[in-house]
Amino acid sequence: MIEYENLSNTNSIYFRDLEKAATNVIRGGWYILGKEVNSFEKEFAEYIGTKYCIGVANGLDALTLSIEAINLPKGSNVLVASNTYIATILAILKAGYNPILVEPNINTYNIDPSKIRESIDEKTKAICVTHLFGKCCKMDEICRISKEFNLKIIEDCAQAHGSKFKNKKAGSFGDAGCFSFYPTKNLGAIGDAGAVTTNDPEIADRVSCLRNYGSSKKYKNELIGVNSRLDELQASFLRVKLRYLDRLISHKRKLAKTYLQYLPKEFSLPSITEEEFDTFHIFAIRHTKRDNLRELLLEKGVKTEIHYPIPPHHQKAMQNILKGSWPISEELHSTQLSLPISFGHTEEEVLKVCEIMNEIKLISKD
Repeated sequence: MIEYENLSNTNSIYFRDLEKAATNVIRGGWYILGKEVNSFEKEFAEYIGTKYCIGVANGLDALTLSIEAINLPKGSNVLVASNTYIATILAILKAGYNPILVEPNINTYNIDPSKIRESIDEKTKAICVTHLFGKCCKMDEICRISKEFNLKIIEDCAQAHGSKFKNKKAGSFGDAGCFSFYPTKNLGAIGDAGAVTTNDPEIADRVSCLRNYGSSKKYKNELIGVNSRLDELQASFLRVKLRYLDRLISHKRKLAKTYLQYLPKEFSLPSITEEEFDTFHIFAIRHTKRDNLRELLLEKGVKTEIHYPIPPHHQKAMQNILKGSWPISEELHSTQLSLPISFGHTEEEVLKVCEIMNEIKLISKD
């Protein structure tokens, strides 16, 4: 039996710290690109293990501005997982490039390195990897391919705050790491927010410029930019939450361990290896009768989610852009189900979910 600390006292201190942070910003009178943003950028860069961090308004902007800052040749192809959330593909399109879908590994949900190589042509200039559900992609293989073909790497880390591959954190492998701090993330703001991490000073400067109307000096605009600045209030919340992030991750990993120990194996559980440090933004299982399973769980009081019900190439917005067939992606989208796993859930609640799912397994055999 896994023992947990009493979370009530931690939550009390946590909310008190958030309220204090908000009050300090409101009373301070500086609300855009001030000391809270500067401090968060330094602290998050240190946490990820990069030289630079640039706060932006949201995760989509983090992706778009990063891809723009890398400045690929016009008409370039960018490889991206066929089952990624649509934001990754939107960013490639908004930056003016061509998204080329690559199938994932069905066991990890992440882009399959063995399929990357066969997708490369003379127009391929970058790989945009998505560390889906809190699991890092196989970055050693991807980095080798990148070096061999001289490809840039953009990391979509929207679900991978603190995730590691071979003891190195997501967001520190590629040319740029792109983070969303949407409230449901392991590191979530109280509203929209995002950031870009990088070790490249030129990319850092360009993203900083692009996020602020293309200006690095007031009233002087060097680039065609946008208004995408992380505001002081959200930065102050993120600074507080960053101090609790490793504790939250530890809790979610313990809940995941409980699931892995007690869930029936017929539900295609997440794959775990020693070289990966999963942060379980989502605990994803698969089942051929996913929709029926979801209904049965809801009848028992267990709320679940689907990430995501429609593959990108089946979205109406992409009908004239993503043409082709991606069967692995389609299988994942039709069978995936996300079970409850958050800082607010307890071991007892997760064990109850496991108990219910074992009962469902027995019922399904009748």
